[in-house]
Amino acid sequence: MKNLKIKLLLIIGLFITSCDLDEDPIFLDSNAVYTDVAIAKAALDGIYQSVTSYNTQELRTWVDHGFSGLFLTSKQAGSNGANSINNQTLYSLKPAYDAPSSDLWGGLYSVIARCNGAIHNIDVVNEPTSLDESKFNDIAGQAYFVRAWSYFYLTRLWGDVPLWLSLPNNENLHLSTTASKEVYAQIIADAQMAVGLMNNSFGVGYPKQFAANMLLAKVYMTLATNPNLRADGVSEMDYWQLAYDQAMHVYGQYSLVPDYSSLFTDTNENSSESIWELQISQVAANSQMGRNYTPWKYKLGQHFGWSKVRSAVYDFHAYIYPNDPRIEATYLSSWVRADNGNPVNVYPSNPNRNSWFNSHPYHFKFTEKDTQHNNQYNDQNLIIYRYGELLIMLAEISNELDNGQQLGFVTELLNRVGMSPQGAYYGTQDEFREAIMYEYRFELLGEGEDSHHNRRRGFNYFLEQTINPINNWPGNNNHDIISSTNPSQVMYLQIPLIEINTNDLID
Repeated sequence: MKNLKIKLLLIIGLFITSCDLDEDPIFLDSNAVYTDVAIAKAALDGIYQSVTSYNTQELRTWVDHGFSGLFLTSKQAGSNGANSINNQTLYSLKPAYDAPSSDLWGGLYSVIARCNGAIHNIDVVNEPTSLDESKFNDIAGQAYFVRAWSYFYLTRLWGDVPLWLSLPNNENLHLSTTASKEVYAQIIADAQMAVGLMNNSFGVGYPKQFAANMLLAKVYMTLATNPNLRADGVSEMDYWQLAYDQAMHVYGQYSLVPDYSSLFTDTNENSSESIWELQISQVAANSQMGRNYTPWKYKLGQHFGWSKVRSAVYDFHAYIYPNDPRIEATYLSSWVRADNGNPVNVYPSNPNRNSWFNSHPYHFKFTEKDTQHNNQYNDQNLIIYRYGELLIMLAEISNELDNGQQLGFVTELLNRVGMSPQGAYYGTQDEFREAIMYEYRFELLGEGEDSHHNRRRGFNYFLEQTINPINNWPGNNNHDIISSTNPSQVMYLQIPLIEINTNDLID
């Protein structure tokens, strides 16, 4: 797979001159690109390269961690990290006009620009009769899928956003924001197109149509729990049923890997659990996930260890599942320095919490596992959608539909790590709901969806189930931060100043 990734670099390099918003014309209006399958596939690879770019990928995880309320950051932390600018703004749910969020905005719109190029230039056919026609359909379907995913990410973080569906020209340089409700309607339309067009023409490393089914299920779940975003005449239970139908298209098409921790290494890539996985190469993509998320001196080479999990989050996980194997794969609190062999212990391995450095565990999933790796980049693939999340989704959906299947999906998930459902899972519908919403955190912490899972049921749910419990955790001291409880701060990021200053139709 690594050789494939490096070959992709050589192909993509023929067509990409920049990862900024100013895209090479090949992704915007070149009909010639989309009349040859091999060249069109290289353009598709360019779409995915844009998804793996620093602004889109590394900053997506960094912003999601910060805006979830579950993390702290060591970025620009100094000796008293709790008072750093990042922890006092985004990471305490008080977002400002910060550069990472602004760059993520630009990165996602860069992806959308490339998707628009494919969507507008590929002729699709309803009933392909040749291999080339099937491949063109698949390329267009994946462009629709990635555009839907990009807008889903944008509107969840920023609410009303500009909805670019056409190619820019001299008369079309500015666009006002579109109401989030309408953005969701477009996301659904795009994802439905993707389901109909994606056909697995390109094999391993590219998502199948089931990824679009999963995206649709996630969108319908969001609309079920947000009345203001629903289409007219469609009820909450209608959306739960729609979510169930889409999720069941995916169910059984994948399976859990036996070893949970292997999902976060480069030894089990494109596994049976992976529904959509970004193909990362330190050569082809210059991925800096390892540099950003590996603690200082855990390995050789340059690394920063930006991502710390709040101690309260760790404590709650360990309290609910004290013997959960997922704990070791998710949190890092003890290691031996790669440069001098000295031991390092932070919370909970060091329970004292007497300094900023040792008060919180590190997030381990994106840590470079090879301690002898001496490059600042790494090549661990990154899974965006996986089967473990689908099982939690189906359990939540089934509980809302009261169809009697919810416990089976949770059992399937927990049996992978040698556990079984306990306590609240055998209680009322409300108790099951609370338990399953926390299961997203235990299974998926830090994987890019925490800020959404925490907000999807509205501000009050976020406040009562995440913000207040962490703010009021009895172990808090001056090495912790207190998150905002102001809905105007907590629920959405601010549209970046660069967009406001350059777009005449946004104030």
